[in-house]
Amino acid sequence: MSFEIKEHYPSLDALHTEQITCRLCPRLVTWREEVAATKRRAYRHQEYWGKPVPGFGDPRARLLVLGLAPGAHGSNRTGRVFTGDGSGNFLFPALFNAGFANQPNATHRGDGLELTDLYITAIVRCAPPANKPLPEEIRNCRPWLQAEFKLLRDLQGIVLLGKLAFDSLRTLPAFAAYNWRETRFGHGLFYPSPDGRTPWLLCSYHPSLQNTQTGKLSQDMFADIWQRAKAELH
Repeated sequence: MSFEIKEHYPSLDALHTEQITCRLCPRLVTWREEVAATKRRAYRHQEYWGKPVPGFGDPRARLLVLGLAPGAHGSNRTGRVFTGDGSGNFLFPALFNAGFANQPNATHRGDGLELTDLYITAIVRCAPPANKPLPEEIRNCRPWLQAEFKLLRDLQGIVLLGKLAFDSLRTLPAFAAYNWRETRFGHGLFYPSPDGRTPWLLCSYHPSLQNTQTGKLSQDMFADIWQRAKAELH
């Protein structure tokens, strides 16, 4: 099925409306819909979202959070980024404590969660098998991210959750001002805006269960990320 992502959208709502109809990646379309049909036993009575998952948050946000992709039984079930899975259970309490969220939990789209001064999105909008999108799938999704950057006009900084999120910015025209040969990923590394216009970057390990349950990413380490991000906003 052919599908063309526009270069410009009038609003985030218009972008999201078109985004959830995307079928550019056959492997991801098949997987997300198969998971939504078969379901996990614990959620067998729930209706799965089973579509691309749009970004979520404050359209006037100064801070953007960039993750990897929806979880098969998390966002692919609930239809909202980082909602209904272990990563979100680690992320949203930290955002609440830092003042970016009005509540520490996220269970479904109608749970009352609101974000202030913060917008969350991902480099891939469909749940990938084994949580590993292919390079061409990341490339296919890149225009959605570029469209979001154009619409988030107050953006000052980005928290990058994981190395793949970090690497995804290297080829985006909006970040051409960075010297990528001297820019590397590492938890807590901060890169100021190179020109006063491009958003600054703050790196963090991804709050995946693999990282949080092994102690690679602790609550204190994660809290420091959000306090640093908050301090850098002006």
